[in-house]
Amino acid sequence: MDALIPYVLEWANLLLRWLHVIVAIAWIGSSFYFVWLDNSLLPPKTSELQTKGVSGELWAVHGGGFYNPQKYLVAPPQLPEHLHWFYWEAYTTWLSGFGLMVVLYLFNANTYMVDPRVFDMSPAMAIALALGFLVMGWLVYDGICRLWGDKPGGDRMVGIGVMFYVAAATWLACHVFAGRAAFLIMGAMLGTIMSANVFFWIIPGQRKVVASMKAGETPDPIHAQRGKQRSVHNTYFTLPVLFAMLSNHYSMTYSHPHNWLVLILIMSAGVLIRQFFLLRHRGIVDWRYPGAGVAVLLGVAVWLAPPLTQVSVSTSPSPAPDFSSVQAVVTQRCVMCHNAQLASKNVRLDSAQAIKSQAQLIYQQVVVSRAMPMNNATQITEAERTLIQNWVLSGAATLP
Repeated sequence: MDALIPYVLEWANLLLRWLHVIVAIAWIGSSFYFVWLDNSLLPPKTSELQTKGVSGELWAVHGGGFYNPQKYLVAPPQLPEHLHWFYWEAYTTWLSGFGLMVVLYLFNANTYMVDPRVFDMSPAMAIALALGFLVMGWLVYDGICRLWGDKPGGDRMVGIGVMFYVAAATWLACHVFAGRAAFLIMGAMLGTIMSANVFFWIIPGQRKVVASMKAGETPDPIHAQRGKQRSVHNTYFTLPVLFAMLSNHYSMTYSHPHNWLVLILIMSAGVLIRQFFLLRHRGIVDWRYPGAGVAVLLGVAVWLAPPLTQVSVSTSPSPAPDFSSVQAVVTQRCVMCHNAQLASKNVRLDSAQAIKSQAQLIYQQVVVSRAMPMNNATQITEAERTLIQNWVLSGAATLP
């Protein structure tokens, strides 16, 4: 029975990941559409629409049909019989993402979340801290919005406050959790803020507007203003969250000694690129924003680039190690995750031929980026890393 648990967890991982991607596409797609729509609406030209309270409209063609979306500044004169609500996409994205985090990270906290070289803690403590990041992320962010959000010029103050808070949280996460987990937890923290904005502010505000209309009262415009503010925050968070969620496939980012700065810079690039599109929706094309974003990404890529080495006998820092010694290290430190039954990342290292065919990959992951073994779970030593380095640089890895 115990042997089935990893198999069941793997299926849970697969299905939750699939669901998470599907509903995230739906949520981000609708979010991007409405942000685009808000920035693309034009003032109505007919007196009929102006009398009805329409503040903006747009004509569009798609899928063989014409569409005429209209936006009311606060609410229409009469409540429509059929009103579509956009919230299940956000809730399902968070629920599926949290479930995936539980299955993959919290159930394997000792493997994925704890790196004694960063901060030595128990799996239980790692789980508690991860959950604390999600809760405190929302509480601090919401506190910043409550403090300045309704004041004149508050949007700028909120933006500055949130920027500094996210940067501080990123630094802390990368000094507490293993790099891979730190990036994921920061993405989960921002994703939690986005979903909580929908749950605690956007939807309740819309419900209050509907309730006022049903009672024959004039809705308070503050609910629309606050909902719009939180919706704008969500659209700026989107690209940073997507990167954080995808980053576990790219060890050169989260395994760097200054991984906190790597994450801050790449998230900032995402915000700059998103700003370009937000302005473009309003007819303002400012190439400085994507130019700055791309420059940041290129700068990070150059910064993280490993030193170039030429694999030949002439570059050998010492005589070529005996292959049997190299194979013994790989068998002890790597094969448990790279074998016929569990070929992690589709890489097998359970034979001499397999080790030699993956020599450059082993070198990059074990010596250059030092991403493997993950969080050094198998306790590979510096002498063993040096052994692999000398074996590859000596050119012995290319021998038959």
